[in-house]
Amino acid sequence: MQLLTQLGIRYPIFLAPMAGVTTPVLASQVSEAGGLGALGLGACDAYQAEAAIRATQHQTSQPFQVNFFCHRSTPMDPVKSRAWRDYLASYFAQFNQDVPNELLAAYGSFNDTPALLEVILATRPAVVSFHFGLPPKPCLQALQRANIPYWVSVTRLSEALYAQEQGCSAVIAQGIEAGGHRAMFDPLCDSGLSTTELLQQLVPRITLPIISAGGIMTGSQINGLLKQGASAAQLGTAFIPCKESAASDQLKQRLSTANGTQITDVISGRPARGVVGRWQQEIDSPIRPPHAGYPYSYALAKQLDKLACSQGVTDYTICWAGCGVTALRPLDAIPLMETLIAELQEDPYFTQGRSL
Repeated sequence: MQLLTQLGIRYPIFLAPMAGVTTPVLASQVSEAGGLGALGLGACDAYQAEAAIRATQHQTSQPFQVNFFCHRSTPMDPVKSRAWRDYLASYFAQFNQDVPNELLAAYGSFNDTPALLEVILATRPAVVSFHFGLPPKPCLQALQRANIPYWVSVTRLSEALYAQEQGCSAVIAQGIEAGGHRAMFDPLCDSGLSTTELLQQLVPRITLPIISAGGIMTGSQINGLLKQGASAAQLGTAFIPCKESAASDQLKQRLSTANGTQITDVISGRPARGVVGRWQQEIDSPIRPPHAGYPYSYALAKQLDKLACSQGVTDYTICWAGCGVTALRPLDAIPLMETLIAELQEDPYFTQGRSL
């Protein structure tokens, strides 16, 4: 049985679970239109996660995925923390504020929050997916006993093979073009494979359904990936301009005028692709000190972003986006889904009885 049949959905169009951007309304509308909605819950505690899942379930009876971060938690290095705060002190000073004395972990890991597993078991979403790796074996066994499928984002073949061994029912193959955080289990081991290159490596070697992700903006691109062996495509940046997303008007405006994206690790402490600004062009200098690590660097970046914006400066806005940002279409969720579906159906490969 193929992936879409297993999920009970019509179209191979999956919403990327973008933390801070996806909402119950956006997820439910994508699902209602025949795709797979998603909630990015990496920044949520158990109470917030449960509220978001139940709100989405109230708005749709169709399946959707929920997503969590599974990074390996590490203690903050006081030497690196001090050096990174000193490095960014002048950027805070231009807004007449001292650099914060303390860095906090902006995001906790699913691995360290047992209450999140309890939320999943209580709410029973159609799928749970993980970023930065998989949770420990006892957690996976609990999901298996509850018959809740789980997926993980992968960036190279070895990660996909490991996911298959650990009982995943599908993998999200994230190409280098994808916006937001690179999904490597180890942040220092990035294969740098494009969406197409990664798919070409995975198709002959794994038996799991593959969901391609990275720089995908159109139905024609989705069809191209389906022809190469993907079971579905996951789109994130394409949905940020939707009124149903949680992205601010300021962020949407920044996206609409963006002329390119770049990967840097200085914003959050892990490699992530976003719209090019002062973070990429200036702060990520060849002579900078080591950053404070994830998610401690992220806490400081968010504070600088908030401070600058309060004074009308958008140079430090954190704007995650994929390589397709220049092809954005200013459409809301339903019109965008209708457009993507129409583009899918223009290709005989999709319309002439392709087994999904």
